[in-house]
Amino acid sequence: MKPISKPLLILPNPSRRRFIEGLAASGILLGLSPWIKTAQAKETSQLAEILTGTEFNLTIAETPVNFTGAPRMATTVNGSIPAPTLHWREGDTVTLRVTNRLAEETSIHWHGILLPYQMDGAPGISFKGIAPGETFTYRFKVQQSGTYWYHSHSGMQEQSGLYGAIIIDPVGADPIRADRDYVVQLSDWTDEDPMRVFDKLKNQSDYYNFNQPTAVDFSRDVANEGLGTAISKRKMWNQMRMSPTDLSDISAYTYTYLMNGTTSAGNWTGLFRPGEKVRLRFINSGAMTFFDVRIPGLKLTVVQADGQNVEPVTVDEIRIGPAETYDVLVTPDDDAYTIFAQSMDRTGYARGTLATHAGKMAAVPAPDKPEPLTMGDMMGDMGSGVMAGMNHDGMAMDHSAHAMGGEQVHVRHASTEYGPSVDMRVDTPRTNLDDPGIGLRDNGRRVLTYADLHTIGGSLDPRKPDREIEIHLTGNMERYSWSLDGLEFGKSTPVHFRHGERLRVIFVNDTMMTHPMHLHGMWSELESPDRLFQVRKHVIIVQPAQRVTFLVTADALGRWPWHCHLFNHMHAGMMREVVVA
Repeated sequence: MKPISKPLLILPNPSRRRFIEGLAASGILLGLSPWIKTAQAKETSQLAEILTGTEFNLTIAETPVNFTGAPRMATTVNGSIPAPTLHWREGDTVTLRVTNRLAEETSIHWHGILLPYQMDGAPGISFKGIAPGETFTYRFKVQQSGTYWYHSHSGMQEQSGLYGAIIIDPVGADPIRADRDYVVQLSDWTDEDPMRVFDKLKNQSDYYNFNQPTAVDFSRDVANEGLGTAISKRKMWNQMRMSPTDLSDISAYTYTYLMNGTTSAGNWTGLFRPGEKVRLRFINSGAMTFFDVRIPGLKLTVVQADGQNVEPVTVDEIRIGPAETYDVLVTPDDDAYTIFAQSMDRTGYARGTLATHAGKMAAVPAPDKPEPLTMGDMMGDMGSGVMAGMNHDGMAMDHSAHAMGGEQVHVRHASTEYGPSVDMRVDTPRTNLDDPGIGLRDNGRRVLTYADLHTIGGSLDPRKPDREIEIHLTGNMERYSWSLDGLEFGKSTPVHFRHGERLRVIFVNDTMMTHPMHLHGMWSELESPDRLFQVRKHVIIVQPAQRVTFLVTADALGRWPWHCHLFNHMHAGMMREVVVA
């Protein structure tokens, strides 16, 4: 491939950019000519339609949008971004007729929903996809309640707009009581062709990373650590051909961050009366973005994670990974509050407002300063483990590390982890769940961690596991190759679960990036480091150099995807097929 040159970064004038976004449609401009000029666009802020009942007709098509002042085509459901919110009831059987008006195959995956594998919506694994001009009928019984979402599992359609919320009422009275109830759906939009973005990352993995170490950073390290240590640190990073600022593959250089399909300038607003209890259903529909969410001046009481009720825990801030959902309760009493969701790399944010009247706004905080990865984030800590970088001859070289918090463990590496697809290995990863992650440690705010989460009612299956499976999250940053146990999806064989068995899965993250791992069709019951039940989820975030364990009951016959929910990591190969038989 011909290398793609990295553009000179010219930071936009914030006031000018906000003015342009204000001219552009902050929601979606239906019927807008793709050749419309920026000056002709006018602001609209449309809420996603709410569809209720048991029969739904959904049409997937291309629709012109304008989020930045430049008209583009998006992939939409019933003409909107986000797609309509689907409101179901636990115990009902729902029928969803999905018609494809695109020129390519499409699909809808009902994320986190328990259903027959033929209704899961993953082309090539659970069904053949929906061809242009065809209608596919999904039909299944709703077996759960809570906050979920849906999105395309075809091509680049999720990145270009095909995502929506699902709200499921429980059979009886909802134990979570609120006076107001709002979906807050976060996402990332790019004016670029998503495939072009992927190609740039394949050619140059740090193409969108402008938070690179500088001479000023080196001088600071010299002052704090001494010249020898500062030089050694730089030498190690250079030998590994990695950067401590590789927090996110894609930044605000190309991304515009949206809240309910609205730019920050559009300012999505949810109304309340002082003293009311407001339920906010946060859904991260971002293709590649971890969002750190807070509402300055308000405490967030977390009451649900991934659709499952949890023992209430009150915090100031939540990191929400791609595909996760968190429901929180707040009780506002002033006129206005800012809902602030900054990207993990701190290059941008989405924001909205809770207010007593439309048009009221609160101050928008400045994004936090980006924090670089430490060697602890990379290897658990300097000590007794192993991390493989690449020397100048392209051969793996080992650096020592030990576990940082929790039990110290030694892991097994598959023979497939030693090759060109793997540039790092961790032998003694950390096992702690009480780390909020890079950029959130010791920031003066109470930040939610997995150690805080406890699903009400405990485990669904009291049995001990019959066996264990250990899987390593692997990759090569320079090649932008992502895999499991060193094998990209196209080179891997299925993982086999025996129907009805109880098994323990061990994930070891051998990479420098945080991965949201999603198993279709079955719950993942996260364990504490001492192997006690912690929380039930459909997405488990695994931090760099971390080992997590969770239990799975293989109660869903069929074929299921298992993948990283960072959109481009999945497309680059971090995916397996699971066969339950």
